Amino acid sequence: MSNQTNITNDLVFTETLTPAFQEIFTEESKALIVELTRKFKPRLQELLASRLVAQETYDQGALPDFAEETKSVRNGDWHVASIPKDLQKRHLEITGPVERKMIINALNADVDVFMADFEDAQSPTWDGLIQGQINLRDANRGTIEHTDPTSGKQYTLKENPAMLIARVRGLHLPEKHLLVDGQPVPGALLDFILYFLHNYESRGAKGSGVYLYVPKLQHHQEALWWNDVFSYLEDKLEQPRGTVRCTVLIETLPAVFQMHEILHCLRHHIVGLNCGRWDYIFSYIKTLRAHPDRVLPDRQVVSMNQPFLSAYSRLLIKTCHQRGALAMGGMAAFIPSKNEAENAEILTKVRADKELEFSNGHDGTWIAHPGLAPTVRDVAAKYLGDYPNQLHVTRDNDAEISAADLLEPSAGERTEAGMRTNIRVALQYLAAWLSGKGCVPIYGLMEDAATAEISRTSIWQWIQHEKTLNDGRTVTKALFRSMLEEEGKVVADEVGAARWQNENFETAKTLLDEITTADELTEFLTLPGYQYL
Repeated sequence: MSNQTNITNDLVFTETLTPAFQEIFTEESKALIVELTRKFKPRLQELLASRLVAQETYDQGALPDFAEETKSVRNGDWHVASIPKDLQKRHLEITGPVERKMIINALNADVDVFMADFEDAQSPTWDGLIQGQINLRDANRGTIEHTDPTSGKQYTLKENPAMLIARVRGLHLPEKHLLVDGQPVPGALLDFILYFLHNYESRGAKGSGVYLYVPKLQHHQEALWWNDVFSYLEDKLEQPRGTVRCTVLIETLPAVFQMHEILHCLRHHIVGLNCGRWDYIFSYIKTLRAHPDRVLPDRQVVSMNQPFLSAYSRLLIKTCHQRGALAMGGMAAFIPSKNEAENAEILTKVRADKELEFSNGHDGTWIAHPGLAPTVRDVAAKYLGDYPNQLHVTRDNDAEISAADLLEPSAGERTEAGMRTNIRVALQYLAAWLSGKGCVPIYGLMEDAATAEISRTSIWQWIQHEKTLNDGRTVTKALFRSMLEEEGKVVADEVGAARWQNENFETAKTLLDEITTADELTEFLTLPGYQYL
């Protein structure tokens, strides 16, 4: 098929459809994409506009708070729909992009759930996203296999693989390769329609449902939008209510004040909330960007022991368990080391992090690498034993967590070393993302878009508020640019001349400079970055 081919009178693809991709874009799927885009995109655009209005109030000095108009929901006696049996035990979850070999390895790992990610761990290239839909269709059918073209090694699913949950893109991301009435389809809507349509029958045949993670919500009206999308497609395909069951990531600062309301809006479809801690830190910076008293220190010291993050975790657990929903913990992004002493240190840090989560009452947690599974399994067993979850941990005796607790400024220094690390991480991640890789090992951590976002927004905020490093120097655009030049050379030496030339490092460097020195904060680095894909 040629480019800019008019598939129907209403739907235009700007990319060629291979025969395999045509299996995904059936006549039924194309009709549904047009129908749901026309029905739900106008409301989505209003919701995104509402985000900007809310941000303006924060920029003028207001702080996020619990909404007075939804007090009755927070005080009401209600529960979410009962959790399906195959979703009740989620002690350990692993995440990764929708790449074929990685899906097989993750489903074969010693975990309960694999979250296959169309979002922060996936660079949204057309081929990557649609091949990802093929990969997940095959995984749900149990037919997925892969032969490594270099080594000839074969990968197949073992017996009783992990539960598969797909994470769709955030509401802000368009899909520019697919146009309805001349405008891009919302990426989240495309991901959901295709995943539901190609998997509800194979999932239903196993007595299961279509299970999703929903990212980056900021308001309960956005949760209501998703609820209506889920219900509409269930009805359209004559599936029972609750065929779709979702877990919502609480990874924006405004959303932490809306958790009861989000659960209530999605009560027929939701099973839990998740502490998406890295994006949450990014959102704290972004939401409070105009507040000089809320500027964060080096990202390395912004751990779950910081008061604002501890309050967030504990409030999420209490809220979920009050409503009969699971409270999932955050990501351990460490990659095991081949050096024995280094690895022991890594596992000690992971253990301490998961001890804190499970002792607080979380029902499960995330890892980025299967090598961390035995350590985390050991911690989970200590706190959960034979229980599938910790819904019995109510935290009813906790002191009430206030808005002030959730907004508490963080102690810690801003250092030259921290700033330079931020520059190198953001530069390497951006280069990888522009080259089609959304999940990248950098300096012993598995980095995705969220950590790059923290890295570049931290420096942006330090520049805007003329903050000083611990050596007394003021952080300026000039200081950042001099460090970017120096750290660019460090990275070039680390990766080698060939990789630097072939993997978009110069473009990444230019983009990082532009968004870090801009007077207006770029909402998501993935939006200007998407123009290069």
